[in-house]
Amino acid sequence: MIPLYSTKQIRKIDDYAINKLGLPGIVLMENASREIFNIISSQIIIGSIGFVCGKGNNGGDGFAAARHFANAGYTVKVVYLGSETKQSPDCKLNFNVLKKISRTNKKITLKKFTSISSLSLIKNCNAVCDALLGSGAKGALREPYLSIIKYLNKLKSYKIAIDIPTGLDSDKGFAEEAFAADLTVTLGNFKKGLFFGDGAVYAGQVEKGSIGVPDEFFEGLHTNEYLIEPEDALNGLPLRAKNLHKYSAGKVLCIAGSEAFPGAAMLTSKATLKIGAGASILAFPKSSRSLIQKKMGEVVVDAYDDSSGYLSGKNIDDLSRRIIWADVIAIGPGLGRAAETQKAVLKLFSERKYKKAVVDADAIFAMNKNRYKKLNLKNVILTPHHGEFADLIGVSISDLEKDLLKYGHNFAIKTGAYLILKGAPTIIFSPNGDALINSAGNPAMAKFGTGDVLTGFLAGLLSQQKEIEKAVVSAVYLHSLTADLLVKRNTEYSLLASDIISYISNSINFLRKSIV
Repeated sequence: MIPLYSTKQIRKIDDYAINKLGLPGIVLMENASREIFNIISSQIIIGSIGFVCGKGNNGGDGFAAARHFANAGYTVKVVYLGSETKQSPDCKLNFNVLKKISRTNKKITLKKFTSISSLSLIKNCNAVCDALLGSGAKGALREPYLSIIKYLNKLKSYKIAIDIPTGLDSDKGFAEEAFAADLTVTLGNFKKGLFFGDGAVYAGQVEKGSIGVPDEFFEGLHTNEYLIEPEDALNGLPLRAKNLHKYSAGKVLCIAGSEAFPGAAMLTSKATLKIGAGASILAFPKSSRSLIQKKMGEVVVDAYDDSSGYLSGKNIDDLSRRIIWADVIAIGPGLGRAAETQKAVLKLFSERKYKKAVVDADAIFAMNKNRYKKLNLKNVILTPHHGEFADLIGVSISDLEKDLLKYGHNFAIKTGAYLILKGAPTIIFSPNGDALINSAGNPAMAKFGTGDVLTGFLAGLLSQQKEIEKAVVSAVYLHSLTADLLVKRNTEYSLLASDIISYISNSINFLRKSIV
């Protein structure tokens, strides 16, 4: 896991370096600017580069980096905001150095911002760097920053954010409008807001630039947010004993599907087997059994009497033996939202005859209106997307997305459940207070059925792996990695949920071969 930090924690390291190690702020800025130059010049081939610099230390980083590019022979064009008298001390020093060099180096052009037309200086640059506000800025952008960002986002230039895209909250990962970077060179260490929510959209590729403070100084900082690495997914795959048999390999009961949505049940129950479970039983309405029976292959179908038209409390009683038998139950995909079905779901979780459970879709809906608060959700994994989670806890989607981490942490800690908040990216919230952010996945996954497959992968791995967190991390990452590999092989348009099931073995082998 890669630890992610808050802006406050990064500043603590800055203070430590200055006040305890005796490294002046200007030295830290010089170290940062050298890293910015090295990272950018190694990533792309450019002839000219533009900078838009603010009055604070983020602007100082920009002025210093511009000097390094100029010294290396690049054409450098800089638009700066505000007068020299309002610049921070370190920013002012680097601005003055750059200005003096520009008197003899004709490849450097400096221009003070007076209006949006000032930005025409950089419109034809191969690359443009945002060094306006940095990670300390909070709230919606005000003028002239808002208009500047809108102008920069329209440019065809390769876009680079220094430390963090202007307009993005570096802690909450939220932005109403932000610089749309292709590359972000974040300074000191990784800031959590770059990897989820709007941060995942605006930050682009994220590279860490050292300020000269060794990584071990960060190890003393406690954090609850982490980025999942491929090694973490591999570590969660269970070892297969030589004397394994189909029932010791993991038993899953899927309570899913209906006449209207039979496909969801098929995807979930098949995915459990493809990820390694030894036995998968699908509890499905008897009246609609003919829709799926011939398509289920290795999955056993246990048809329950749905003469009332939907899953009922009586069906939960009839399935009691199966529920106790299973290592994991998966419930919800395609189940429907009839009142009687909702009561049946609540009955299942109130009685708690199961060992572990994965809850998705319509089963999550049954827990709305604070009904989840009356349930014991230990060893339960809920898998809502943003809309479903907002409805579950009774907030608007807009409020949720302004502070995803707060709402996710609160829910998991208070309920004792694991929350897998599906999105771009998916975030795993554990009862111990950690948030694990998925580092794989792509827009092709925004399609019917992919969530049903994830439910199956989760249930299948949970049936084999005693440690819930390891199983959850592996399932979430492998689900997304498989989609990434398929997109490289085909396109982002043609991905189907069933493709992820079929290709999962290839992604497991890919993971094994790539990690030695």
